[in-house]
Amino acid sequence: MSKIISIHSYRGGTGKSNSTANIATAIARKGYRVGIVDADIQSPGIHILFGLDPQQIDHTLNDFLWGHSAITDAAYNVTSVLKNPANTRSSIYLIPSSIKVNDISRILRERFDIELLLEGFQTLIKNLHLDYLFIDTHPGLNQETLISLTTSDIVLFILRPDQQDFQGTAVTVDVARKLRVPKLLLLINKALKEYDFDDLRQQVEQTYNAPVVGIFPESEDMLRLASSNIFCLQYPQHPISQAIEEVAQQIINKENS
Repeated sequence: MSKIISIHSYRGGTGKSNSTANIATAIARKGYRVGIVDADIQSPGIHILFGLDPQQIDHTLNDFLWGHSAITDAAYNVTSVLKNPANTRSSIYLIPSSIKVNDISRILRERFDIELLLEGFQTLIKNLHLDYLFIDTHPGLNQETLISLTTSDIVLFILRPDQQDFQGTAVTVDVARKLRVPKLLLLINKALKEYDFDDLRQQVEQTYNAPVVGIFPESEDMLRLASSNIFCLQYPQHPISQAIEEVAQQIINKENS
């Protein structure tokens, strides 16, 4: 049965889109059909990680929300990033949002029909035969994000070991629980290597009463790549890539549990 997974953070700069792209890619490599929706409509950018040139994008999520196209018209097959996947069923489809200033301004000014967006999610799952649909949400809490979370089977919160992130995440986790999200997971990103990761994991799990599925260390290699590629594909033996694989497997296991 197909699952919707929202990746969310209270603040920007947590590495949410990078984490979304890498985890979704790691799951696709295991033989699954995966879709990714860039629902961070106010500040889109996940298309860059998949090498999707804006000049190649004829339709976006915005066009669907404004009734100009079907949502499947905005679904781009980016499976080629996998480079000879071991499983022929492995697929990745990306639904980008527009990066045009006028389109972003219009979204901010007019908003959009969130029910139509939710219908679009189901259409993607059905027409593209997806096993997993990842939603890269807009940081913080707004009406669109909250409703999106209610339709998710799993919500993965990304946070840094930072007091502002800790307090903000507490608010979002509390809201998600009130919305009765089936499964809440936590991912700690950009942790300094000098930290005791076991102690950090225990502290965060006790604070939020939710499992930490992974801790990604701060990495110069990640900074050096500068979002120009999918990290786990570029550096498959890197400790972060191994952590990404573990998170992907835990998501699959929890979805099946």
